Amino acid sequence: MVVLSQRGLDQFSFINTYKPMSLFTQIPVVDFADPDAKTRMVRACEEYGFFKLVNHGVSLDFITNLETQALNFFNLPQSEKDKAGPPDPFGYGNKRIGPNGDVGWIEYLLLNTNPQVISEKSLAVFHESPHNFCSAVEDYILAVKRMAFEVLESMADGLGIEPRNVLSRMLRDEKSDSCFRVNHYPPCPELQASSGKNLVGFGEHTDPQIISVLRSNNTTGLQICTRDETWVSVPPDQTSFFINVGDALQVMTNGRFRSVKHRVLADPAKSRVSMIYFGGPPLSEKIAPLPTLLEEGEGSLYKEFTWSEYKISAYKSRLADYRLGQFEN
Repeated sequence: MVVLSQRGLDQFSFINTYKPMSLFTQIPVVDFADPDAKTRMVRACEEYGFFKLVNHGVSLDFITNLETQALNFFNLPQSEKDKAGPPDPFGYGNKRIGPNGDVGWIEYLLLNTNPQVISEKSLAVFHESPHNFCSAVEDYILAVKRMAFEVLESMADGLGIEPRNVLSRMLRDEKSDSCFRVNHYPPCPELQASSGKNLVGFGEHTDPQIISVLRSNNTTGLQICTRDETWVSVPPDQTSFFINVGDALQVMTNGRFRSVKHRVLADPAKSRVSMIYFGGPPLSEKIAPLPTLLEEGEGSLYKEFTWSEYKISAYKSRLADYRLGQFEN
């Protein structure tokens, strides 16, 4: 990504941070090997909509191999990367986030989670070693999907709902509308001249899907918004995964779980790489509060809708919009 002048940065958003942003020291940590993991997951999803998962069972070789392949791509000349874009929706994107005017200090690859449907645009720039890239993507996605299924089944156990695959079946479905995104936030030396300000890499938003599984390198930048509307920085941990509750899961739990609002700030000196699996249901899947979670006499907070209806609505909105508002009863 080219270095911009201060004038060139004017199109991007800044956040005033005249003192260092506080680190989130109370981050919920769930040990997947702990017999009490299901209870800890539920508690974290109710309070924060977010937790860190350790002892997750995903091979670190898969993680580091894919990160290496991704960095090889992002380090290519811009003209080479542009051959993999613009995203339609899959492929390479740069600065623009969605079709509605949102921008960020970011470049990314958006891929289908079915390795047989990897965008030809994405493969175009891996002409020297397309097999290495495809293998790295396939190994990583298969491992992370397997973990995501198990996480959702543990959540169902913790909620006391049956069958325990009531959530995971939607991601296991061969028509699951899931996707995979690799984000790269280059360092921005120009920030050193912008005293007291941080450049927004990816603006505040919630994820519309069921859950998101995030892994990043050891560079800070991820922030979440707590219930009292305080933004806190999440300490990076390149060996663990961060699990986000999405809008669809908030609806299915009738608001018991909260879809976490989060954002990413750019670092002036270090690049940040994150890899996110977005677990979505089939487009025709009906999303509504699960009857088994409703207390006697408790009403549904949300109207029933299909994932396709919500997805279309969500992607017509701006990042920071409250997307669930029009689907509330």
